[in-house]
Amino acid sequence: MSDFSGFPRDFFTFFEDLAGNNNRPWFQENKQRYYDSVVNPISEFIVCMAPELRRISRHYIADPKPHGGSMFRIYRDTRFSKDKTPYKTHAGVQFRHEAGKDAHAPGFYVHLAAEGLYFGGGVWRPAGPQLG
Repeated sequence: MSDFSGFPRDFFTFFEDLAGNNNRPWFQENKQRYYDSVVNPISEFIVCMAPELRRISRHYIADPKPHGGSMFRIYRDTRFSKDKTPYKTHAGVQFRHEAGKDAHAPGFYVHLAAEGLYFGGGVWRPAGPQLG
């Protein structure tokens, strides 16, 4: 079982500060803070959720890796956006089906931001035959 005891206050303060300083120099100066206040607690949360997910179904994956795991990256894809701010001002976690990200299978999403949080579950963009 994980030692997760909740998100630190600076978890949400970090995103408030990032919203007002969404640029590479500020982020580079605060990168260790990002890991200490956001990445490490999110990883602990993911580890803590693994046994709970197994109680629902053994097919859900809770992968605490900061790159390629259940945690979404903080970098925004700005290629086709008018908004060129480089960083997301929230943390996102997905608990996918073991079949992988291209499988149209149910999963869960947790969104944590200074403005609030939300939780979702279901299938992302199911194909027509799946709905019928």
